[in-house]
Amino acid sequence: MILSALATSVGINLALTVLLAGAYTLLRRRPAYVEVYSPRRPYAPLEPWLCAAWRRSEEDIHAAAGLDGVVFVRIFVFSIRVFTAAVVLGVGVLLPVNFLGDQLRNIDFHDLPNKSVDLFSISNVQDGSKKLWLHFSAVYILTGIACYLLYREYKYISGKRLDYFMTSKPLPQHFTVLVRAIPVSEGVSVSDAVDKFFKEYHPSTYLSHTVVHETGKLRRLLEIPAAFVAFKTRYGAANAIYIRQSDNPTEWQTEHAPDPHDVYWSFFSTSFMERWISKFIVFVASILLILVFLLVVVFVQGLTYLEQLEKWLPFLKNILEIAVVSQLVTGYLPSVILLLVSSCVPSIMKLFSTMQGFVSVSGIERSACNKMLRFTIWTVFFANVLSGSALGLDIFLDPKEIPSRLAVVVPAQLFNVYSPKYDTGGRFWPIVHSTTIFSLVLLHIIAIGVFGLKKLPLASSLLVPLPVLTLLFNEFCRKRFLPIFEAYSSESLIKKDREEQSKPEMTEFFNNLATAYCDPALKPIQRSSNSDEHTAPLLSSS
Repeated sequence: MILSALATSVGINLALTVLLAGAYTLLRRRPAYVEVYSPRRPYAPLEPWLCAAWRRSEEDIHAAAGLDGVVFVRIFVFSIRVFTAAVVLGVGVLLPVNFLGDQLRNIDFHDLPNKSVDLFSISNVQDGSKKLWLHFSAVYILTGIACYLLYREYKYISGKRLDYFMTSKPLPQHFTVLVRAIPVSEGVSVSDAVDKFFKEYHPSTYLSHTVVHETGKLRRLLEIPAAFVAFKTRYGAANAIYIRQSDNPTEWQTEHAPDPHDVYWSFFSTSFMERWISKFIVFVASILLILVFLLVVVFVQGLTYLEQLEKWLPFLKNILEIAVVSQLVTGYLPSVILLLVSSCVPSIMKLFSTMQGFVSVSGIERSACNKMLRFTIWTVFFANVLSGSALGLDIFLDPKEIPSRLAVVVPAQLFNVYSPKYDTGGRFWPIVHSTTIFSLVLLHIIAIGVFGLKKLPLASSLLVPLPVLTLLFNEFCRKRFLPIFEAYSSESLIKKDREEQSKPEMTEFFNNLATAYCDPALKPIQRSSNSDEHTAPLLSSS
């Protein structure tokens, strides 16, 4: 891609961003859109929304969007900090070094717009040059900054999660356990089996239960072998989850109950075999989806090379020779096509996740996020950088070639939204952490290959410990912080239970807890209080 094509793409994207932000500013208060875009707070200030959003404190975000909203903002803050460090190193140090190199050709400033962007990459630095040690240092510096920020954010969000728990009001999901695979004898109902089991083995903490029913129109009266079991204390619920309930591991299986508003009721009607088959189908379908998009990305990547595009479509040669057309086609059209085609992928991934047996909307969305990350890695990154031609995918036949091949091709919202239905307490952050670690290790592999090709083997050798150290750092963070996101400690649970055991409002909470997990499809229809349909005659007198 030539420099002018890249500049055209950047200019168009910036113009569209300003245009869309301006349209939002104008339309958000129009009568037709006010219900969609109006802030959740009833008395919103009339000041410009962008400035107002920027000045919001973390406490404001927490009050409006919960801890998940705070974590969402922290993700942006973390990304901006890493990006800023990369820009300072890249633009301030590495880009001038690359540009002043003469590995590719002598610089002609008069024809700069028509030069390839490779002129600004490490490809333009002489092989074996001492200037390459600046790139080597940048890898270590950027890794150190990223790991420091990761640790800082993980520690901060972990503390916020503990504070969120200790200061939260009693929530049904903290006292409730989802029990599945309930064994039922002939003539004994699921409800009786659950009541008998937990009264016998959890007599001091068991409170009540709600059996899950089928939600189909013809099968609502069936009872399936699953129930939400409520306990008198959080500690009692945690014991029921983390201690195996039966000598037979396939029976009395317990797990965390989601927030009542987070329950995905539709999937309770499937059996264990149906869930297993669904997971297998989703696995195969995900692979097929990636393969299909690999072909799309191969084609899109070919658009960035004008010579290859003219070879594919020779009848457009005269049109493509026009400067503006070639800049649009090679600089902007590929990203537009990739964006439009990829826009439907999140919905597909969410559909796949709903088929896998998750009983909560948040579980479905976290699974969809992981699928999107894998999809992005394989289709947007690997395929994009390795598929300059259709034969580029042969690299995967020989994994040893990946570092050297990468070394060659690579250098060449929260107040104006709907109220969230659930709050996971920041459980999305570990996904961000793992993704960043993967990106750093991938950076190290690419750098090792680059320095090998640039005939600086000592730099490649000295980089080998870096991915190992990064993975060790990741393992430390997993041991230190990840358990906080998976479950609360006995210390926190018991302390919280003791603080609330004498509060008078707990009586009302436990009374409501018995009906908190009731399938909305089984609740009675709410009718208007001023309706007279029960007393009105079927036929009016003449």
